[in-house]
Amino acid sequence: MHKQALITGLICAGLGVVIGAFAAHGLKPRMDLVQQQTFETGVRYQMYHSFALIALALIGAHFPGEKIHWAFICFTLGIICFSGSLYALALLKMNGKVGLGGIGIITPIGGLFFILGWLFTLLSVLQQKNA
Repeated sequence: MHKQALITGLICAGLGVVIGAFAAHGLKPRMDLVQQQTFETGVRYQMYHSFALIALALIGAHFPGEKIHWAFICFTLGIICFSGSLYALALLKMNGKVGLGGIGIITPIGGLFFILGWLFTLLSVLQQKNA
């Protein structure tokens, strides 16, 4: 699982740079300020949690267990749901799409996954007797 978390974190970080650069150079002229801020928030949280996945790989080597695995799942789902939904919202609004339906509800679900990821990480460290 440690290698999988490391690889996922590195891929997500690389994609965060690509997505951020694409938005800054390709989309910025077409987005209003609110759309830019929404997109930038998605990139920022993707990067934060990409680094969290990289750290999780290192933490998991010292504090192995099922909770670390759940943290990995939660961080990954958080990036997909939170950042992905913000990207989709900004792009849909940029293209004049109205009636975005249920996409907006995905963002807080992604945020909940982030919180759970941090909680599982903390619990994994706390449960170790030799820590």
